[in-house]
Parts: sequence; structure tokens; C-alpha cells
Amino acid sequence: MVLVTGGTGFIAQHCILALLRAGYRVRTSLRTPTRKDEVIAHLRAGGIEPEDRLSFVVADLGEDRNWAEAVAGCSYVLHGASPTPSGDQISEEDWIRPAVEGNLRVLRAARDAGVGRVVLTSAFGAVGMGHRPKGRPFNETDWSDPTADIPPYQKSKTLSEQAAWDFIATDGRGLELSAVNPTAVLGPVLGADYSHSVRLIKNLMDGLPGCPKVNSGFVDVRDVADLHLRAMTDPAANGERFLAISGESLWFRDVAEVLRRRLGAAARKVTTRQLPNSVVRLGARFNPAMKALVPFLGVNMNATSEKAMRLLGWSPRSAEDAIVASAESLLQFGLLAD
Repeated sequence: MVLVTGGTGFIAQHCILALLRAGYRVRTSLRTPTRKDEVIAHLRAGGIEPEDRLSFVVADLGEDRNWAEAVAGCSYVLHGASPTPSGDQISEEDWIRPAVEGNLRVLRAARDAGVGRVVLTSAFGAVGMGHRPKGRPFNETDWSDPTADIPPYQKSKTLSEQAAWDFIATDGRGLELSAVNPTAVLGPVLGADYSHSVRLIKNLMDGLPGCPKVNSGFVDVRDVADLHLRAMTDPAANGERFLAISGESLWFRDVAEVLRRRLGAAARKVTTRQLPNSVVRLGARFNPAMKALVPFLGVNMNATSEKAMRLLGWSPRSAEDAIVASAESLLQFGLLAD
């Protein structure tokens, strides 16, 4: 049995699909029991009828209640539940406290239940933020600097992952831990609830007026799920972090060019016009979304997945295919503007 926390999440649902395809029985946690039917519908959209191989437990990262029941009988835990950009957060603490305490709550429950290994879904945000420009791609030895002026989401991912490793070192009592640190996660959506990163593709397809000079790594969610399963079972993954990026990082304009080239008329609203940095900074005075881009203007965020490929035999599909899969699934589900 494998527990996947946060069953409504984009990565979590693709992990559940991968686990069910591999023959595992899966339990997943939900904060709200009414979303059970939504999760099942998304899994069916992904080609799997879960039947009796999937069960649900109501558990909130902010409470101890039900976590012992959630991990009972599980050999592994894939822990991806964490605060994401929702607009509800007001202060840094609204991000950091739930992320840190949530990780520790799941790790304590897993340790006490005799779980073999937890795979933590961390993020590139715990790797590449707050640094001066580097002359090499980011790798797993890099940690974001939480004392620097970095966005609260990335700060929460950094501090919560560090708290997890500290727990294993001091209180783990035999519990194993691996971490997966994806860059921007794209790939096929399963319904109307999808990753924050896929919104970039939606915005471009809906006619974003221009491309800010922002750089990011990209990876397909199906390959992120595959990496979780490899990190879950491979002895070489114990105690290790794994960056998940497909090839070189891309500028947003590169992403727009892929959409125009691969989707033809379906991408008629996509522009490859580069927005000057001055325009983005001006817009940031009035638009919170543009304000969030300002620290990243012109910054190369390239990283490498050499470690996952070498140690775990991971082989992701191309970033271009991940971009196209996102757009095609948004079209399939009618999630683009008319």
C-alpha cells in the first residue's frame, strides 16, 4: 500500500495513475471528502478505473487527526500536499508554517507506522532562488537562500524540505527519505484543476499580449510521477534529492514558438512578441502577477537532471512534448477562452 498525500493535486493524481498502472494499492488523503468524486473522474480521464485499489482518508496537514490512519499498513508515502499559490495567503507565515508543520506531521506518522520510505515532492524553488548568477546549471547541491528576498512560496518549499531532512537526521529512527525537486510541471491536464505552471500555457493560448523575458526549466508531469516511483523503490535514492528538468531551460518566448510551430491554427492567439523589461516593471505597479515576475527578468534558471538519469535511469520526454501535451489537453477539455 502506498499513501499519496493531497490527492486533488496535479502531480499527486499522476502519481496515483502511475502507481495503479504498476499494480500498487493506493490510499490518498483529502482535506475535503466531497472532492472524492472529482479525483476519481480525473483518474478515469487519465485512463484508469481505480475500482477497489484506491481508498480515501480525510486528513489535513494542519491537524494531527487521521494521519495515523492514513499511513497505517503503508510501505511507502509520496508526500506532495503543500500550500500552493491560491491568493489566500496574507503573510509569509501563511505559507511557511503549514508547509513545515505539514511535512513534520506526515514524517512523524510515517515513522511511527513503520513506513519504509517517504518521497517528498519538493520543488526547484528549494534549489535555485536567492543566488547570484552561476556559471553552471543548478544541481542538487544547491539550496535556495531563505534569508534572501525570495517569494514566500519558494521560501516555504526551502524551509519545509530542510525541516524534513533535519527530522530524518535527528528523529527518523530508520525512516528513509528521498526528495524530488521539479522545475515547472507541464503535461496533460485531467480536468479543470491543474498545476500553476500549466497556466502559463493557458495564458499564451488565450492570447497573452507578450512574453516577459523569464526563463524556466520544464518537465512533464508523467515523468515527475515516474521519478517519484523510482525514488520510492530504488536503494540508490535513499537520502538523495533529485532535480526534475527536461533538457535545457527555456525562455517564455521559446515556449510560445513551440506552440505556434506545433499547434498551427489552434495556437493562432499565441504571440512571440517579447515584452520589454520596462513594460513588465511598469505593469508590476498595478498587476500582482506581473510584480511576481520582476525578480526573474533576464535570469537564467537552467538546471540539470544528470543525477536522476545516472542513479535511477530516469529518461524524461522532451520539454517541447510536455508543452504540446499541456496545450492539447487544455483544448480537449475545453479549458481555453473562446
